[in-house]
Amino acid sequence: MSKKILITGAAGYIGSMLCTELVKNGFQVTAVDILKYDQRSLSHLFFYNNFKFLKLDTNKTSNIKKIIKNQDYIIPLAALVGAPLCDKYKKKTIKTNVNAIKIILKYIKKKQKIIFPTTNSGYGIGQQDKFCDENSPLNPVSLYGKSKLEAENLIKIHKNSIRFRLATVFGVSYRMRSDLLVNNFVEKAVSQKLIKIYESNFRRNFIHIRDVVSAFVFAIKNFNKLKNDVYNLGLSTANITKYDLCKLIKKDIKMLKILKIKNKSDPDKRDYYVSNKKIEKKGFFAKISLDQGIKELIQYFRNVKYKIENNY
Repeated sequence: MSKKILITGAAGYIGSMLCTELVKNGFQVTAVDILKYDQRSLSHLFFYNNFKFLKLDTNKTSNIKKIIKNQDYIIPLAALVGAPLCDKYKKKTIKTNVNAIKIILKYIKKKQKIIFPTTNSGYGIGQQDKFCDENSPLNPVSLYGKSKLEAENLIKIHKNSIRFRLATVFGVSYRMRSDLLVNNFVEKAVSQKLIKIYESNFRRNFIHIRDVVSAFVFAIKNFNKLKNDVYNLGLSTANITKYDLCKLIKKDIKMLKILKIKNKSDPDKRDYYVSNKKIEKKGFFAKISLDQGIKELIQYFRNVKYKIENNY
């Protein structure tokens, strides 16, 4: 029998891509979302018999109790994502990012499996000469990072779980976002031929959205090999500064001007390089380069003209 997989926040940036891949792989997918930002991102899946969509609020206990039964895997993607959005809606952030996870854990059975995406922004500010690995101190600098870390610690108690600390994701999705760093920089490069950067030396690790999806599929197929642990999930060749990212984009958009803003600070203070060796030793490697993703995004922003509704 094919595995039954429940995905909350399924219509979002990652969820819409993940649902598509899991349906193609023959899994029985139940997708749950309130459809706040994009009502079209899952419409291409309604044809398939192994796909079911429920428009429900996963902050409500009654809804969780109803949808969690008989599922083999739960992938809780529903969250307020990003430092600006979480700072704007502090109470809702705790309710969605933390309290909803508590409800899931209250009603989940021991045999049911969880694959949970958190963020590597929990590392805060790393040392200049060291890579952050899964044992590095956690010191999130935003409410977003703090709420996801609290949720990660809750999930940890459920022994049938895998936690992924995601690098900054980039690439085109069925539910597109242009606020993520690479996506945002490319959009600005295409539309304005200008990127303004604050604290250009700040470091990040990145990963293409298709590699994130591949990692989830890998985790489902290799669950026993990965379970009860946490893994950084990023592209090891994509540990670069924001200024280096701009220079990569300029290779494809020659007219691009890069303007360093020196009298303002970035509200997102994280600054670190990340080691992904732990997941790589288990057999998963992110493969899609920043250069590939930049070319993809350039084509997208040059040709797709509908208005993207971002989280903030």
